[in-house]
Amino acid sequence: MDVLLIGAGGREHALAWKLAQSPDLGRLYAAPGNPGIAEHAELVGLDPADQQAVVRFCKDRAIGLVVVGPEVPLVAGLADRLEAEAVPVFGPSAAAARLEGSKAFTKDLCRANGIPTARYHRFTDAASARALIEREGAPIVVKADGLAAGKGVTVAQTAQEALQAIDACFEGAGEGVEIVVEACLEGEEASVFCLCDGERALLLGTAQDHKRAFDRDRGPNTGGMGAYSPAHILDARMTERVMREIVRPTMDAMRAAGTPFKGILYAGIMLTETGPQLIEYNVRFGDPECQVLMPRLKSDLLPMLLAAAKGDVSAVAPEWTDDAALTVVMAAKGYPGAYATGTLIALPQVEPGAMIFQAGTRREGEALTAHGGRVLNVTATGRTVKDAAQRAYRLVEKVDWADGFWRSDIGHRAIMREQD
Repeated sequence: MDVLLIGAGGREHALAWKLAQSPDLGRLYAAPGNPGIAEHAELVGLDPADQQAVVRFCKDRAIGLVVVGPEVPLVAGLADRLEAEAVPVFGPSAAAARLEGSKAFTKDLCRANGIPTARYHRFTDAASARALIEREGAPIVVKADGLAAGKGVTVAQTAQEALQAIDACFEGAGEGVEIVVEACLEGEEASVFCLCDGERALLLGTAQDHKRAFDRDRGPNTGGMGAYSPAHILDARMTERVMREIVRPTMDAMRAAGTPFKGILYAGIMLTETGPQLIEYNVRFGDPECQVLMPRLKSDLLPMLLAAAKGDVSAVAPEWTDDAALTVVMAAKGYPGAYATGTLIALPQVEPGAMIFQAGTRREGEALTAHGGRVLNVTATGRTVKDAAQRAYRLVEKVDWADGFWRSDIGHRAIMREQD
């Protein structure tokens, strides 16, 4: 079967790496891809936003499955367009992708269906939102309603910080802008990933991301500075509770609304004193969480994705290694603010049990250069999270990139628990 992979980041490199191992795979194409993905796939000059061109390519090449990596094409309706042309696609419809595309939509769905989540308010003007902050104070969370590449959330520790976040959301904006202001949940965050076919949600794995830019969870929120899997804080009992109280009611509500969810449903969960609460949904594999899920997956990924696309995951039974996996994001200095591009990178040889997934890179002649905020995902597996971390950080130190930075404490909570 020939497959088209949509996307160009570290998540898509991990997916390409895993898909390329499938005995069912014919040719793997990637649009637009990156130099790391090119090691596993033929890169094609398609713009994912040009849905007509994507459909035409799939028809011309008799593509058996399209795997959509990032959220933007899904929210824009690429899956709908492909399904209308009888092209199998892994990813939700635009209507179902609202679970990520609109935080207000998801919060309303939670309230209507008794799904535990933080108390919230929706605002379409800055003055009303500011009045709430002045009444309730901080800590409080301000979220832009739409897509924001993982950086549209401000966890404000002071009222002034919250007011600044509100002003930033509305400054220079036209009509139609909306924000969600919600109570700040206390606890530890982790992620649950489910393979969904419109009716069923199959638990696919757990992970824990590190959003803050700097060590000890300081600095601004980013798209993710590292992750590890599995998230041991989500034991079997707690994971089943998440499925029972959060994931399955969501699947039921989406199906009842006539917008069944197919693809990957990624639930960001806060484990509070009263139980798990939904922070947000994403409608695709996480980035960088995908980079720690794929190395642990023993099963063939391709038939799993095809089963979801065809609407029946009842026979899917994924097998996992007992090892942990951990990834360290190497980012351009200045990220998530302004950063330089075009800086030179030299990658080392990679030992067994480790891999470097490329995210924001380009080839300029023979040189590999940085062209993004999050540039490399240095990943390793090990018997424990500590083992995986030690192996990953040894590899980080061998990467020759003077303009990069990274956190030195990815996995610190899990490592502390392993030592207890």
